[in-house]
Amino acid sequence: MRKEFQLHDRREFLGNAIKGAALLTALPSVRARAAERAGVNPFAYDLSRLEKTDPKLISHEEVRRWRVSHSDARRIALAPDGQLLVAAGNYLTAFSAEGERGFEIALTEPARAIAATDDGLIYVGVRDHIEVFDAKGQRKATWDSPAKKTWFTALALNGNDVFAADSGNRVILRYDRSGKIVARLGAKNKERNIPGFIVPSPYLDVEIARDGLLRVNNPGRHRVEVYTPDGDFELAWGTASMGITGFCGCCNPINLALLPDGRCVTCEKGLPRVKIYNERGEFESVVAGPEMFPENARACASKGLGDCTQGGLDAVADAQERVFVLDLVTSDVRVMQRKA
Repeated sequence: MRKEFQLHDRREFLGNAIKGAALLTALPSVRARAAERAGVNPFAYDLSRLEKTDPKLISHEEVRRWRVSHSDARRIALAPDGQLLVAAGNYLTAFSAEGERGFEIALTEPARAIAATDDGLIYVGVRDHIEVFDAKGQRKATWDSPAKKTWFTALALNGNDVFAADSGNRVILRYDRSGKIVARLGAKNKERNIPGFIVPSPYLDVEIARDGLLRVNNPGRHRVEVYTPDGDFELAWGTASMGITGFCGCCNPINLALLPDGRCVTCEKGLPRVKIYNERGEFESVVAGPEMFPENARACASKGLGDCTQGGLDAVADAQERVFVLDLVTSDVRVMQRKA
């Protein structure tokens, strides 16, 4: 794990981790003695019971699957014209919903965040700065890196504002279209009742909902938080839980998407799964469970519980409420459609 993404708020994070570990390992003594006699570790981190999803909870089905052109896929976004933009390696590639390849932009380093405007501009976040391209792939601007530890992981557009998730510094930056920083959102501030983001690894996302408010994942706190564009903390929802309605592991959810009616799609790693919550943060259904992403699950498990940088999913939803899920391990895109 890179130095930048060691635990930022260590005391608080370890406190949460200890609570989570207690839930996972607190087994009745009778069961523990029985397991010991059987030669089984009674305190093993066993996720097998969670790897299958109750079919009654699944709201979507896979109707199509295709693989992107390059490996090391990181992000997927929806352009205003309906094309899907995928950042993979040193490339940004456009695809139709059916997987037909469109234009492609070669970059000097891996893209980690993307967003497109109605007027044809494409904003690309590489690790420490943002670049702007026109519809023909010509670079129009390069914005300066805002800070030493910047690690961009998401972009969202709203009018003249560009919101950028800087997971290295644990803030959401608000830019104007010229590249000037207007505000910094989400930094811990007791006076404003802002709890601060806990980001153990480079997964921090930002989305703008139909109500004009920002939805930001706070992975170390296992929840989704809501902010105004000026940075006022409005509310939060989500719980740390091994159950399907909550978020498990060290840091989930890792990515978000929004349905047209304001419901929130969440993506997780460790147990790779995609779920839907209503606008009040109440669990609604499962789009795709861990059984659909075996290679993704193995990628995380093979590195051990101490490595929270492996695996994971990203997603975006279109006007037809289709959810496009990008597997960050296999570089596949799954088109998930609501069941009849």
